[in-house]
Amino acid sequence: MKTGLEVNSLKTFQTELTRFFLAYKFALQEVETKINILQEEFKLIHEYNPIEHISTRVKSPKSILAKMMKKELPPSMEAVRENIRDIAGARITCSFVEDIYKVSAMLQAQHDIEVVEVKDYIAYPKENGYQSLHLIIKIPIFMSDHMEKVYTEIQIRTIAMDFWASLEHKIYYKYNKDVPEHIRIELKEAALQAAELDRKMERLNKEINILKENEAEPSLLDSTPISHLAKYLTELPNNQ
Repeated sequence: MKTGLEVNSLKTFQTELTRFFLAYKFALQEVETKINILQEEFKLIHEYNPIEHISTRVKSPKSILAKMMKKELPPSMEAVRENIRDIAGARITCSFVEDIYKVSAMLQAQHDIEVVEVKDYIAYPKENGYQSLHLIIKIPIFMSDHMEKVYTEIQIRTIAMDFWASLEHKIYYKYNKDVPEHIRIELKEAALQAAELDRKMERLNKEINILKENEAEPSLLDSTPISHLAKYLTELPNNQ
């Protein structure tokens, strides 16, 4: 039988473990709220939504343990908290590459977000062809008895980048990371094709925007100062 001291120790550990994971859950809720606010505001001002999709996840205990072993970390929550920075993860999918940098800039401008690291795998793709923009941030979480800043990783990518990354992950999982060389080569070629598709769609989008601007007739409100407009309205005949 367990002694009272052992039972209390287990209960304390269970509470600490639960609060440990709750902090990451709350961090993602904060991030999602910020993204949704920026999304709504951007849509209102620019009549355009740069974000196609948002997803979040908290790394499983099994994945955390595997990363602990890989990094040779001591078995303590503090070691995990400080050295594994992607336990909380958010993924933002955008329409175009330029949208990725717009969303990134808006997030980094938030005064309560501490940007720890930026990894630009779009400007500098990984060897296998992977492209995405990664932000490692710290976001404040206010618990009942303290405030703590929680590491969160945000990945921002286009639809094409996300499609490629998802399939690449499934292929590597299927082969248990021992992927044949010819498949690795074809995957990298597919990544290059996806990047070219992104560039082509962005060019088309810019051309369409230019055409829309040229076709749009100048509004009276846009071209006439308010004082002139008021004078114009007072001089209109009564029957108009």
